[in-house]
Amino acid sequence: MVVMENIRFANTAAWLSTKQSPLQVGPAPYTPPKADEIVVRNRAVSMNPMDWIKQVAGDFLFNWIKYPFVLGSDSAGEVVEVGSAVTRFKVGDRVLGHAVGTDPKRNSAAEGSFQTYTILLDRMASPIPADMSYESASVLPLGLSTAACGLFQKDQLALDYPSASAKRNGKTLLVWGGSTSVGSNAIQLAVAAGYEVFATASPRNFDYCKKLGASRVFDYKDPRVVPDLIEALSGKTIAGAIAIGAGSPELCVAVVNACKGSKFVSIATYPVTFDQPLGQDMPVLATVSRFIWFNVKLWLMTRLRGIRSKLIFGSSLVHNDVGRAVYADFLPQALAERRFVAAPEAQVVGTGLASIQAALDVQRKGVSAKKVVVTLPASDAA
Repeated sequence: MVVMENIRFANTAAWLSTKQSPLQVGPAPYTPPKADEIVVRNRAVSMNPMDWIKQVAGDFLFNWIKYPFVLGSDSAGEVVEVGSAVTRFKVGDRVLGHAVGTDPKRNSAAEGSFQTYTILLDRMASPIPADMSYESASVLPLGLSTAACGLFQKDQLALDYPSASAKRNGKTLLVWGGSTSVGSNAIQLAVAAGYEVFATASPRNFDYCKKLGASRVFDYKDPRVVPDLIEALSGKTIAGAIAIGAGSPELCVAVVNACKGSKFVSIATYPVTFDQPLGQDMPVLATVSRFIWFNVKLWLMTRLRGIRSKLIFGSSLVHNDVGRAVYADFLPQALAERRFVAAPEAQVVGTGLASIQAALDVQRKGVSAKKVVVTLPASDAA
């Protein structure tokens, strides 16, 4: 049943009103939940590269989105309304969730997190422990989802699912970019699924990656990183690699090619840069050319070596069993028992929806082993 019938709340959003424009805070409709949805009153939201990339790239990326639109994937807050088929949550529950408004099959401003009230799918949300802050919880969703897509989907690495009872299976996963948001979650998920993890990072983040579960960490800038990884993996069975960061797919291909085991590289990073001034049109021809060249080069590198690869789309798990396996079956208990931690650390840069544009600008400049977060206070979300 619907727990709170006919209740509506005054909503406010940070709108992307037109392509390549700054976000503007203004009124937004409140959308009640469908049968398998919940409505969350956001208390903290996190920034992701895809938010500012969509903002600066305009219609070059996610061209199904119509303006005005509400971006944002990472939500943490309190449930205020539940759909008729929802049994996992009740009003007042503290949750985190992946808001999938930018997914092409969802395509809904009501499902963006950069607003006071956000629609979340029941299967894409998890309760959070009482001692976990909303700010910490908000760092998880998109990084967690992207890692899960790459690791567990049948068209990606197809690893075993994580569980409380997973045993070491004798296979080793390579996580290139272990201190990133996706990498932090990939390390933890893979370890929870029974895999050994080798990761790359900058030396200052070696201990960070090891605390998350990586057994060995390598300097991704070291000229010998590829031969060193190949030597370290000698005699082991590789479970494949997840490539995060510019140039990582080619390096992962070189490692996987020399190892025994799965010949698959899951790619989490766009092969082109979108770093340009806000409001300036994308250099479409040059960008498309770089994208095509990357795919041709990668195709030659992989097919000639019998290696498979695929780019991850971070919301695709909403359309298969992976979303429920992670958010419903694994994460709630893992968080409660501290077997899975919110990583990377939250870097709170502002309060209220009006701070989100500045937060995106901070994220765009780059952070290390941190995730940029904005707090939405209970009294005033704007």
